[in-house]
Amino acid sequence: MPKARKSNKETKKQPLLTPKEKKSAKQAKKHAGDVTPLLVKQS
Repeated sequence: MPKARKSNKETKKQPLLTPKEKKSAKQAKKHAGDVTPLLVKQS
């Protein structure tokens, strides 16, 4: 009877975000400061 082989290779973790989600998050972060404030304080 042959011995069962046990693989010590670790399973690959699934990424938290897909490449598409990563790109959109990066774009959103990059353009976060581009929004102009609606209320302008007058002195």
